[in-house]
Amino acid sequence: MQIVRDLAGYSLGRSDLVRRAMSKKKHDVMEEERKNFIYGLDDEKGNVIVPGCVRNGISEQVANTIFNQMMDFASYAFNKAHAAAYAVIGYQTAYLMRYYPAEFTAAMLNSFLGNADKCYAYLRFAKGLGIEVDAPDVNLSEWKYKVKDGKIVFGLGAIKGVGKQMVESLVENRRSGGVYKTLMDFLERNTNGSLNKRAVEALIRAGVFDGLDGNRAQMLAVYEKIMDSFTQKNRKNIEGQVSLFGDLLEEEEMMTISYPNLKEFSHKDLLFMEKEMTGMYLSGHPLDEYEDRLARSVSHKVSDILTEEHSILDDVRDEASMYADAVLHEKDLKDGDRVILGGLMRNITRKITRNSSMMAFLMLEDLSGVIECIVFPKAYEKVVSELKEDRIVLIRGRVSIKEEENTKIIVESIGNLEEKKKKLYLRFKDMEEARMMVKTLRTVFKTFHGEMPVHVVSSKTREVMQLSRDLWVDEWSPIVKMLEEKLGEDNVKVVES
Repeated sequence: MQIVRDLAGYSLGRSDLVRRAMSKKKHDVMEEERKNFIYGLDDEKGNVIVPGCVRNGISEQVANTIFNQMMDFASYAFNKAHAAAYAVIGYQTAYLMRYYPAEFTAAMLNSFLGNADKCYAYLRFAKGLGIEVDAPDVNLSEWKYKVKDGKIVFGLGAIKGVGKQMVESLVENRRSGGVYKTLMDFLERNTNGSLNKRAVEALIRAGVFDGLDGNRAQMLAVYEKIMDSFTQKNRKNIEGQVSLFGDLLEEEEMMTISYPNLKEFSHKDLLFMEKEMTGMYLSGHPLDEYEDRLARSVSHKVSDILTEEHSILDDVRDEASMYADAVLHEKDLKDGDRVILGGLMRNITRKITRNSSMMAFLMLEDLSGVIECIVFPKAYEKVVSELKEDRIVLIRGRVSIKEEENTKIIVESIGNLEEKKKKLYLRFKDMEEARMMVKTLRTVFKTFHGEMPVHVVSSKTREVMQLSRDLWVDEWSPIVKMLEEKLGEDNVKVVES
């Protein structure tokens, strides 16, 4: 920016403003600064803030030529050394991704070990490439992610409350003594190490022992008793308390410890356990059974909105490529555009505003990513009954795209996807009247198009006919009230199926 200061007499702060506008590709700001650069800038009292090129003896034509060069730089410019370095990284990345996709993805997972959101994005990416990802397994997993037989094996270092020393100890015991056969076998061989009850519970909840005998519910019921027995036995051995009959009785008591007759947790509960322990869903996703319904109901996925989700290679991508993605993104969505998103609500926090009104913040997670949503007081009153953790919903709102801020969704309405499917029934005197009225209402149906099926019923013949999908309506729109006013409340019914 030295040239700006020398030619136009900019201050250090003012020239930095131009530098930031150039780096952020803000053409409107650059055009505004063109006037100041050429003709200068005075305050309200006529004091000179920026002399400008003309006052400094530089012609208007030359000044414009110089500024045009800076505008070109603001459109697209890159330091050669920077570009060369990233070209090498780009080539290496492309080579590894082409010939060693599983190993490359595992390496990226290890570079973000402990960052659940990043790791989950890479796991989704791997599955999208057709790379199998094995769940955490006491007989396969190590501290870090690794590749075995072309599959990525989950790293135990991603589980909360599990220490590296403990994992390295259990891996060493597995190498020296063979695979673990039962939970009791695992606990007996590792009780003398850095194993603790909190870590064992975390391992059980994360599904690390799913390949052994028993289910998670049974293991959670008995692991503490087994650990206490082994700890007591080890303490007695250390203290030299040897009693022939006592030891035999103790051994017999330990051998009789068996799993209670407990049914396994529901699939949804198992998934939430995994999420709690690792920050990720490992054996599935709560949205899996809603995938088709979401695809029909939403206007965008989270990954369509967040530019950071466009490619998993953002972490090694140069700034110019990231900017190109942002430009593509802005063509699709602009600040204030309305969207419909579907997914799982989590991390709901409520806040009292200065006006003593309530508002809320939450994260919406779908199968492609996570985005922050804000519920302002006006909308809060309408959706407060739907604001529950882990509820699967459809959110309608506006996209908030601000400079130097994470993209957010301003919530306008929330609908519960877990509710039973609803159908709209319209009653008419006969089918002839029904066909005539449907023809009249066709535009209204299409205006409020949605996923609620519409049926027409003949009072005379009891005949029921379902309208085509393009005439289904949005259950959260005003259409039901409008139809009640037109056809009469007794002739309009919404029924849960």
